[in-house]
Amino acid sequence: MTSSVREKIDPKLEELAINTIRFLAVDGVQKANSGHPGAPLGLAPLTYLLWTRQMRYNPRNPHWHNRDRFILSNGHASMLNYAMLYLSGYDLPLEQLKQFRQWGSITPGHPEYGMTAGVETTTGPLGQGFGNGVGMGIAQKFLQATYNKPGHEIIDHYIYVIVGDGCLEEGVASEAASMAGHLELDNLIYFYDDNHITIEGDTKIAFTEDVGKRFEAYGWHVQHVSDINDVAAVEAAIEVAKQVKGKPHLINLRSIIGYGSPLANSAKAHGSPLGKDNVKATKEKLGWPLEPEFYVPEEALALYRQAIDNGAQLEAEWNKKWEAYKAAYPELAAQLETAWDNKLPEGWEEALPVFSSGSIPTRNASGTVLNAIAPKLPNFIGGSADLAESTITSLEHYAGFQPNAEKGGSYDGRTLHYGVREHGMGSAVNGATLYGGLRIYGATFFVFADYMRPSLRLAALMGIPSIFVFTHDSIGVGEDGPTHQPIEHLASLRLIHNLTVIRPADANETAQAWKVILERQHSPSCIILSRQKLPVLEPEKYPTANLAKGAYILSEAPSGTPQVILIATGSEVSLALKAQEQLTAAGVQARVVSMPSWEIYEEQSEEYKESVLPSDVTARLSIEAGSPMGWERYIGGEGASLAINHFGASAPGDIVAEHFGFNVPTVTELAQKLVSNPKEGRALAKKIMNQSFHPGGH
Repeated sequence: MTSSVREKIDPKLEELAINTIRFLAVDGVQKANSGHPGAPLGLAPLTYLLWTRQMRYNPRNPHWHNRDRFILSNGHASMLNYAMLYLSGYDLPLEQLKQFRQWGSITPGHPEYGMTAGVETTTGPLGQGFGNGVGMGIAQKFLQATYNKPGHEIIDHYIYVIVGDGCLEEGVASEAASMAGHLELDNLIYFYDDNHITIEGDTKIAFTEDVGKRFEAYGWHVQHVSDINDVAAVEAAIEVAKQVKGKPHLINLRSIIGYGSPLANSAKAHGSPLGKDNVKATKEKLGWPLEPEFYVPEEALALYRQAIDNGAQLEAEWNKKWEAYKAAYPELAAQLETAWDNKLPEGWEEALPVFSSGSIPTRNASGTVLNAIAPKLPNFIGGSADLAESTITSLEHYAGFQPNAEKGGSYDGRTLHYGVREHGMGSAVNGATLYGGLRIYGATFFVFADYMRPSLRLAALMGIPSIFVFTHDSIGVGEDGPTHQPIEHLASLRLIHNLTVIRPADANETAQAWKVILERQHSPSCIILSRQKLPVLEPEKYPTANLAKGAYILSEAPSGTPQVILIATGSEVSLALKAQEQLTAAGVQARVVSMPSWEIYEEQSEEYKESVLPSDVTARLSIEAGSPMGWERYIGGEGASLAINHFGASAPGDIVAEHFGFNVPTVTELAQKLVSNPKEGRALAKKIMNQSFHPGGH
């Protein structure tokens, strides 16, 4: 699998192997009557080269730790990926290529992580794969610096990524490329499919920048190959890239979309089947038999299937290195095996702090937790989008993750500086999580979650345990005003299936939230934290460990039989507790339920959920300084929400909260009315919620 064997490859066999890729893709798209044939026709020489002569992988063990990673960022060309996986001997039968984009197949329209063996990440939203690759590069550099030792380089490989002009036009790629250049990630080798065509026509209508100069300005090493079909030239460029250290690599490949077809160099080749007549013409031009469809010549398949034996040999050689490493560094090896197995070190949770009294912002409590558990979790890293001082997310006793001391750290540093690049950060966090062997987080203000929503959604779709820290969670931000006060954001994130959202009420719930997040493996998590101080819930009095159930009875009605249930999250929980005292004094029996996570609550048994929110107690008031959307499922037809249906205002946070109705008298009055006259209570809640007190009159 190296260039040293180039002279042994018969040019005719090479051409046959490349055309095998092309026509598997063409036939798959045509049979599905849906898909993107143009990019696979153009890119086939590159993937042939990578999968037969450059990449180190084992088709029979797609999770071999020291494999090269391959990402198809322009995921619409997915038949290219599936063709390579089938030909190379992964667990992807030819029959599945014939079922491309069909119900029940494992060959969906865009590559999906966890569905198809060998697919490293879910791509399709353009630019995401670009950012994922940067995250994988970060993860590899960290693990190399932490675990590799002289003579024991157990982590040693490359990340190969194909990107199209659409990927490079997306802002997420710009953010990630800038980050990679600063971090000098020379383990990245990216290929730009420069075919000059977009869906709307020639790239000259919208994309005329000098891509090479742009990436050179980012700090990348850039090469240009004038014809992707010149396999020797492409391979030579890859070999040069491997020799150049200290820079990520971009190889600009001039290609022809729809190569060999009557639609070549046309936007018509991008996103639709070629059509029967054009398929016939393409096969005739490239000397391919018209029948049967999905034809795979025995010689070509034999060439590709060499990957099975080659991969087994590569992994066997690595296993010997691994055994030698374990003998020389048993503690480090055990540590790394624990991380690779997605396990946490035994007893790590004993480091979780317990807060006894006082008032503390949950962002500060989170920072305390991070620094308490970091020594117990050696592969736990993270940082913020240039907001560490505000999000309190630096790991204080560890260097910054940087390429060298001149930039303020080293690759084994554990505090990441993502820069003001929220979307690039989100995509990189996903890539690093997918890489394996570490837990990584990214942080920013909650209102800027909007900048990274596609990355959040893809993490949820992939079911990976990425971690996102969002601070400054509500109108409590205060003076920064409505531009920085998230209103609709909690509801928005809760709409994303399989995304776990946790908004803790105090410092102790925050500690428990981190425990839950680090133990969850099937979904990404968002922890939502306050800027303002919140009273600490005394551990002797309040069962905050029950946060692990998503919602729980924080304070029962004195009689044990509630007339009204106050359901709150985050900073509003302490408000509910104060209102409970007033209601008790007024003779109203109120239960306070802390509900930090809807998603975790919904995982509980029906019996448990009934015990927390009994169906016979219909007087319910949800209290949350955000949009009321979704709360109807918990308050029912007889309940009400104290929420916000408008933007915030610039003033001290407590003043804003007071004017928007988040105060003890309002909560008390609403609860009393819901008990005595539910209709009147709901009307009052609606009036309060919809009335904007913004001094500008918006």
